[in-house]
Amino acid sequence: MDEKELADLLKYTSPKQLYIVTWNNILKLLFCPFRVAVLKDVGTLKKGQLVWVDEVKITQELKTVYIIKGAAYYYHHFDIIVDNE
Repeated sequence: MDEKELADLLKYTSPKQLYIVTWNNILKLLFCPFRVAVLKDVGTLKKGQLVWVDEVKITQELKTVYIIKGAAYYYHHFDIIVDNE
């Protein structure tokens, strides 16, 4: 994906929200900040720690990145904590 295609895609996204599909196939819109559990030690974060995602970004390769305490981490290091509403 080139920079123009990425810019076109980003027109329809927001760094403050994320759509997810829950375990029971319900589409939910999460707004930042939302909580995640750290799956393995990464950066200064420790396995099992609960942290807040401040923003959601994507790389040029379309990989999801969470901004947590000013640092960027790939999404696969975390489990999203969803309230049962």
